[in-house]
Amino acid sequence: MAPQFDRALRELPREGGCGFIRQGKGSHEIWHSQSPKRNFAVPIHIPSKHTANAILRQAGLPKAF
Repeated sequence: MAPQFDRALRELPREGGCGFIRQGKGSHEIWHSQSPKRNFAVPIHIPSKHTANAILRQAGLPKAF
């Protein structure tokens, strides 16, 4: 079974000052980042560390995986 990064990925943005906005269409959540002042999407299931790091980069946070 492939590792899932979704639980850890939701904790890091909260600690970095990002906030949950709303549930998106399908299996995504919409979050807001204060650093670059923009919204970004987080899928419910994240099987790849590359995808997880790309989402952190969109949020203005350093890579963690």
